[in-house]
Amino acid sequence: MYSAGTTFKLKPGNYADYKKAHDELWPEMAEAMRVNEVNMVIYHYHDRLFLYVTAPSQEHMARSHRGPTADRWAAYMATMMETDEEGKSIVEELEEAFAFGSFKTE
Repeated sequence: MYSAGTTFKLKPGNYADYKKAHDELWPEMAEAMRVNEVNMVIYHYHDRLFLYVTAPSQEHMARSHRGPTADRWAAYMATMMETDEEGKSIVEELEEAFAFGSFKTE
C-alpha cells in the first residue's frame, strides 16, 4: 500500500473557499480517485493544511491526479494556496515518523 503525508499553506482568508471546493468536489475528480482506490483526508490547522493519502500504489495515486480535469483542479487550488514563482501550489512532503498496525510496512 502507498501512503503519503503532505502539508501546504493557504493564502490568508481562503479557508472557506477551499473547504467549499472540497465539499463540492468535482464529480470527475471524485471518480478518478474512486476508480484508483485513493483514500484521502485533509486536516486544517490555522493557515496550514495537512493531507494524508493511501492508495494501492504510487501509480494509482498518480493516475488519479492526471489529465485535463486534474490540471484544471490544480490551477483552481493554486488560487487559494501559496504558490511558487511558476504559480504552482507549494506542497511539502512529510517524513514518516511512526507507523503502527496496517500502516506499518515492515
